[in-house]
Amino acid sequence: MQFKHPELLYALLLLIIPIIIHLFQLRRFQKVEFTNVQFLKKVTLQTRKSSQLKKWITLLTRLLLLAAIIIAFAQPYWSKLKSIDTNRETVIYLDNSFSMQAKGNKGELLKRAIQDIISALNDDDEITIFTNNSTIKNATKKTVKDELLKLDYSSNQLDYDAAILKGKQFFSKETSAIRNLVLLSDFQQKKKDFIIAPDSLVHLSLVQLQPVNTNNISVDSIYVSKTNASNLELTVLLKPQSEIIDDVSISLFNNDKLIAKTTANSDSNLKGTFTIPNNNVINGKLTIEDSNLQFDNTLFFNINQRQKINVLSINSAEDNYLKRVFTNDEFNYKETVLNELNFNEIEQQNLIILNELDNLPLALINALNTFTNNGGFILIIPSINITISSYNQLFTNYKNIQFNSISVTEKKITKINYSHPVFNDVFDKKVSNFQYPKVNTFYNIKTSRSSILQLENESPFLVQSDGLFVFSSALNTRNSNFTSSPLIVPTLYNIGRQSLQLPKLYYTIGVRNTFDVNITMQQDDILKLKSSAMEIIPQQRTYSNKVTVTTNESPKIAATYTIANKEEAIEFISYNYNRGESSLSYINLTAMKPATIRESIPQLFNDIKSETNVNELWKWFVIFALVLLLTEMLILKYFK
Repeated sequence: MQFKHPELLYALLLLIIPIIIHLFQLRRFQKVEFTNVQFLKKVTLQTRKSSQLKKWITLLTRLLLLAAIIIAFAQPYWSKLKSIDTNRETVIYLDNSFSMQAKGNKGELLKRAIQDIISALNDDDEITIFTNNSTIKNATKKTVKDELLKLDYSSNQLDYDAAILKGKQFFSKETSAIRNLVLLSDFQQKKKDFIIAPDSLVHLSLVQLQPVNTNNISVDSIYVSKTNASNLELTVLLKPQSEIIDDVSISLFNNDKLIAKTTANSDSNLKGTFTIPNNNVINGKLTIEDSNLQFDNTLFFNINQRQKINVLSINSAEDNYLKRVFTNDEFNYKETVLNELNFNEIEQQNLIILNELDNLPLALINALNTFTNNGGFILIIPSINITISSYNQLFTNYKNIQFNSISVTEKKITKINYSHPVFNDVFDKKVSNFQYPKVNTFYNIKTSRSSILQLENESPFLVQSDGLFVFSSALNTRNSNFTSSPLIVPTLYNIGRQSLQLPKLYYTIGVRNTFDVNITMQQDDILKLKSSAMEIIPQQRTYSNKVTVTTNESPKIAATYTIANKEEAIEFISYNYNRGESSLSYINLTAMKPATIRESIPQLFNDIKSETNVNELWKWFVIFALVLLLTEMLILKYFK
C-alpha cells in the first residue's frame, strides 16, 4: 500500500493523547456512606470492572476511528507502480501488409485488429500507433478511430527488428516512464531471422494474428516463351501454397476487355499459355479467382510498340558475327569504317562498337566522351596492334580501367560472372564443363571492376565500367574462336539491350527500377506516369536521344501507367506488388525471448492496464471510520 500524501501519517502520533488522558484521568469515584456496607462493596467492585472494560473498548474504537480518518486523508492506494505520477507510454506497430488480408476467425486479420484496438481503448487513453506507411502519434481514441478506419493495405512491410527500432523512437526521454511497445502482426516468415535484442527500458509484447486457412494461389509471373513474325506466346506461372486439385481459370484482359481465358493445373506445372498477335500494343491484366489473399490474384503487364535500338559499328575487321546478333527485328544496325564516319550520327546511336581499330583519333575520343556523357554505351573490341596510349586516353573518362602490355599466350575463357546483368536469365544453372573458347593473344587490363568473363589465369576477358564494355582480345577468327562459342550471342545481345533499357513486361513496386524512354525532350519537359487514379513525376535524367527513368517507392499502386510528356502518351509501363507476401508461413513465437507473447489484443490491453492500475483505498477507510463511529455510539448507549 502506498500513499499520495504520506506526510499526513505523522498525525498518527497524536493518538498518544487520548491514551494519556485515559491512563492519567483525574476523575475519582465519590464515596457515599450507606448502612449495608457489605452489599455496597460488592456493587462498587462490579461497577468498576464493567466501567474499565467499557472505557478500554471505547478507547480502542476511538483510536481506530481517528487512525482511519488520518489514513483516509493521506489517500492510500495500491498499485504496481513505484509512483502514482509515473507516466505510461504505449506504442503499437500495426502490420498492414498484404498478408494481413488473410481471413481469421472473425474476418480479415487487419480489420479485426482495428476493431479490437478501438474497443479496448478508453476515451482518455493516449496512444501512438504506426504502420508500414503511416503514423498516428500521441492520439486519443477518437483520432485513432478515425485514422484506423481509413487505413489501407501497404505494399511494403517493415522488417520486425526495424519496427522495434522505429517504435522505440516514439517514446519520450522520461526515464521513469513505463514504456510498452507492442507488435501486432501475423509474423510472416521472412528470409531474415527475427532476433530481439534485450532492452530493460522497454516492455515488448507480441500478438500474433493467425489465419484459419493458409492455402493461397498467386499469379507469380509472366514471360514471353515463344515469338515469331506474327505471334507471341505468353506463359503465365501460378504459385500455390498447397497441392492444387482443381483447374485454376486464368483470364487475360487488354485494358478492361476480356480477350482470352485458359486453365492451369498440377499436370501443367500450374502454367497457362496465351497466344497473341505480335507487334500489337497490349495493356494486359491477368486475373484468377482465389478467396484468401486478394492482392496477388492480379498481375499487370504491357507490350509496347517495339522500338529498335540504334547500333553503329566502326569496323577495321569483318563484322558478320555482329550482324547475326544485332538483327533487324530489334536493332537498327549500321556499319562504317573510320575514315567514312559521319560524326553527326554518333549522338543518334545507343551503342557504338569499336571493332578492332588500331588507333583512336583525338576527334573520335572527344566525340565518344560526349556520347557516353549523354548516356551512350561503347563496346570496344581491340585489334592485336592497337596504340595503347590512344585507348588509355579514352579510358581516362572512366578512371578505373586501363590497357597494359599484350600477352601472346593461348588462354581459355573459363569463368563466367553469372550474377552480372549481362547474363541475367541466360543460364538456368552454373555451367562448369562446356567447351571453353580460347584466345591466342590478349591485353592485360588493369581495373578495379569485377570481370564479366575471365581467362583461366584470372585475367579479365570482358569488363564493364558504367557505359563502357571492353574485351581484352581481338575476336577475329585468327585470334579467337569466341565468335563460334554459345556465349557470343547472349553476351553481345544483352550489351545491346542494356544500351537502351526498354521497359520490361512489368516491374515490381518497392524496388529500384530503371528503364529508358526513347525520346528527344525539349528544355523543361518532364515525363510523368499517369493512371486513372494518380499522376507521378519519377526521378529522371534527360540525354540527347533518351530519358532514363528510375523509380523506387513510387508508384505505390499496382496498375499499368501511361508514360506521358505533357498530354502526349509515349508508351506504357506496368507495376505489380511484390509476391513475397503470398507465402503464408509464419514464425513460431513460442520461444521468442525476451518479449512477452499475448494471445489476443483484448488480453494485451487488459494486462497493460492491470499493470498500471491505481486502486484508491481512502473510500474504504472513510467507510471504516463511519462504522467505528457507529460502533462507539452503540457501545456508549447500550453497553452496561
